[in-house]
Amino acid sequence: MAKTNAARRRAFEKKQEQMRTGQGPKKKGELAEMAFIYNAESLGFDVAKPYGDSERFDFILISRDWPEGDKLWRVQVKSTATLIEGFYHVNAHRRTVGRAIPYKPTEVDFLVAHIIPDDSWFIFPIQVLATCTSPSFRPKNSRKKGIYEAYREAWHLLQPPK
Repeated sequence: MAKTNAARRRAFEKKQEQMRTGQGPKKKGELAEMAFIYNAESLGFDVAKPYGDSERFDFILISRDWPEGDKLWRVQVKSTATLIEGFYHVNAHRRTVGRAIPYKPTEVDFLVAHIIPDDSWFIFPIQVLATCTSPSFRPKNSRKKGIYEAYREAWHLLQPPK
């Protein structure tokens, strides 16, 4: 019982610190979204944000110069800063009645994961994560490569083929 109380106390103190510093999960997510806008705009994309937060996606990314005209991509941005057992984990899902539900291709075109300490971006077509609700990533300086390494900084997936 004492261990449970100690764990509760630590969780409470962590929450209090987040409230004091304004660095709770919501704030970190908002900062990751701003970083996404900056990166995408720097790479020549235009970015639009839907009004409100009712959609399954965070942004509409406008990719120019496709043979058939501009492409509009629905993008969901996720982020993490916590390293657990050598991996960063991202919640690549939504929650419904407490259950993790993967995003569907009818809701989102791309999921973008920002690994904050590495300032790394993973760009996933949503079909790649069709059944995975919590992908894990190795740090940028890891000697071993993770299974999603091909998607690290894969901004080209959003651009027209050359």
